[in-house]
Amino acid sequence: MSQTGRAWPVELRLSKDRRNLTVTFDDGRSFVLGAEYLRVESPSAEVQGHTPSERKTVAGKIDVAIAEIQPVGNYAVRLVFDDGHSTGLYAWSFLAELGEEHGERWQRYLAELAAKGLSRERR
Repeated sequence: MSQTGRAWPVELRLSKDRRNLTVTFDDGRSFVLGAEYLRVESPSAEVQGHTPSERKTVAGKIDVAIAEIQPVGNYAVRLVFDDGHSTGLYAWSFLAELGEEHGERWQRYLAELAAKGLSRERR
C-alpha cells in the first residue's frame, strides 16, 4: 500500500546540470526524478486540465531543466522550468506518487506521444 499520504521530504537535491531532482523522504524512500518527467507530469491545470479529458500531452521537453525550486508553505514546492513553465505546485505526496509510479507513468507518456505522432525532441 502506498505511503504517499504521509510522505515528508527530508532532502531535495538538484543535480549540477539541473536535469534531475533527488527527493528523499523520512521513511527512507528516495527517488531521482528527471526534469523532463516532472515537466510533462506537472500538476498544473495547464497540463492536467480540469478533467481527465482535458489532460494535455506535453511534447518536446527532452532538454528541459529546472531553473528554480521555490518552497510553498510546508506542503509543496513550485518548480520553475527553463522553458518558462512555473504553474505547478508539487505537493510532497505528489512527488512521492511520481517516484512510486515512475515506470507506469513514463510508459503511458511515451505511448501517448507515439499515438499522437509527437516527439520528446524539440521541434
